Amino acid sequence: MKKLIIQIPCLNEAATLPATIADLPRTVPGIDVVEVLVVDDGSRDGTADVARACGVDHVVRLRRNKGLAAAFMTGIDTSLKAGADFIVNTDADNQYAGREIPRLLAPLLAGDADIVIGDRNIAELHHMSWRKRQLQRLGSWVVRQVSNTNVPDTTSGFRAYTREAALRMTVVSEFSYTLESIIQAGKKRMAIAHVPIQTNPRTRESRLFDSAFSYIKRSAATIVRIYAMYEPLKVFTYIGLVVFGAGFALSLRFLYNYFTQPNFGPERQLQSLIASAILLIVGFQVLVIGLLADVISGNRKLLEDLLYRVRTLELPPSPATRSEDETRTANATPAAHNRWER
Repeated sequence: MKKLIIQIPCLNEAATLPATIADLPRTVPGIDVVEVLVVDDGSRDGTADVARACGVDHVVRLRRNKGLAAAFMTGIDTSLKAGADFIVNTDADNQYAGREIPRLLAPLLAGDADIVIGDRNIAELHHMSWRKRQLQRLGSWVVRQVSNTNVPDTTSGFRAYTREAALRMTVVSEFSYTLESIIQAGKKRMAIAHVPIQTNPRTRESRLFDSAFSYIKRSAATIVRIYAMYEPLKVFTYIGLVVFGAGFALSLRFLYNYFTQPNFGPERQLQSLIASAILLIVGFQVLVIGLLADVISGNRKLLEDLLYRVRTLELPPSPATRSEDETRTANATPAAHNRWER
């Protein structure tokens, strides 16, 4: 028996949540049980009460606002505890059409992907300004480069996970899960697919960020931070080589002038010589820091693997896993009984 849980992180969404829930499918081909989970991220408008009135299966309420990333991870953990085989995340503003969920799940059910992300086709979203569309395209391109994936719409919150992929998900950002989870999945060599989806008419403006500058700043910080966590040696090597190269160039300039100019006075180039020495030392130190960071990154991978194993042991098996175990046990029982008799 395969169970799907559709999770909806919410913050003051009492007005839009009923339409979002009503738009969700209650039956999906290939899925035996469909449940809905609402994560109320410290709302002050009675979002949790509205969710209960709409008849959702699970409601988790955070006492204070912790951010979209924390609400997303709370939903992932709750869905895993509830025995989900597949988890679909959608937004509470009803941006994503619920009828697209079967299309989103198809690659997972076929065993072709671990994560599927809905592609909104940003270029055709007319409610977005031209500048915002260009920023989205640029941001998606950067994420594709650093994650080695081909996801065209990296900021899409409409995505589906297998239970295995969800167990391996560890989001540490407090801003948003969208970029970090893709970079993390790419570095963990998960199979990521994307499918084109249709969206519903916009019900309100985005409340994730105050301005385009704020969004760019926080998104860039997230990308650099997560990439440096998984590729520290590469990051620090680039920085160290640039600094070391600048110092080396200054030292070559000093030596060239020293040997080619007959009346060259070293005291005239003393500042350049000092700057060269400082840059060479700093560049070398950055390279050493990169080596240490790479060792720490190796420990992080071990800790993530340990966390995955702990989650697997602590969380109850999904209904599909239990059914498979029961089938194997039933098939193995006669053989075991025969061996015992012999």
